[in-house]
Formats: sequence, C-alpha cells, structure tokens
Amino acid sequence: MYPETFRYTKEHEWVLVEGDTGTVGITDHAQKELGDIVYVDLPKLGVTLAKGATFGSVESVKAVSDIYAPISGEVLETNSLLAAAPEKLNEDPHGAAWLVKIKLSDPSEIEQLMTVAEYQTYIGA
Repeated sequence: MYPETFRYTKEHEWVLVEGDTGTVGITDHAQKELGDIVYVDLPKLGVTLAKGATFGSVESVKAVSDIYAPISGEVLETNSLLAAAPEKLNEDPHGAAWLVKIKLSDPSEIEQLMTVAEYQTYIGA
C-alpha cells in the first residue's frame, strides 16, 4: 500500500527522489482522514520552498489542511490534473495525484524522513 521507494513525513506527505528531483504528494492515510477532496491549492512554478514550510492546501468536505514541504528546493512542476479533478487525490494518492516536483537544494534532507516501515509504525498500520 505504501511504496518502499518513498520517504514520509509526520504530516503525512511523501517524497520520491529521482536524481536531483523530488516528487511530493500526500499519503493514502492523509486522503482517508480528509475524506472527499474538492480543491487543491498548489504553489506557482519557480517558488523556493523551505523544508517544513506550508506550500499549499487540500480542501475536503470535512476541512482544509495545509501541505508542508518535506524537502527544500525550487518548484519545477505542479500537477495540473488536480485543478480539474482534485478527487484524484482520493483515488491515487501515491501515483497520478502527486502534487509538485521540486529541484532539491539539500539532498541530505531525505535522510531525515521516515522509511515506509517507520511511517507504517507511526500511523499504526
């Protein structure tokens, strides 16, 4: 259910690092807690994110939740699919419904994030 190649945060974001780029999304656990997602607010291209800083939000029928950057870097791409179909976050949070792609400014930050086993223990899976 949770990909082994991802790293995870206590705020329920995931990151997949490929080269110097990190793809960021929210976890399956997060989307289940949120319920039906109706809107996603993402940053503009070129914005520099600091690890732990808020960079957007996800709105569901229950609440609005901030999204936090699991790593520092520059936003290279946002997932345009989510503007038209935010419910994709409920359907495929670890795949097609990624949020942003970030050019890593400090690749060592990845080591501070949880492995899949640590995350599953954290959420009690």
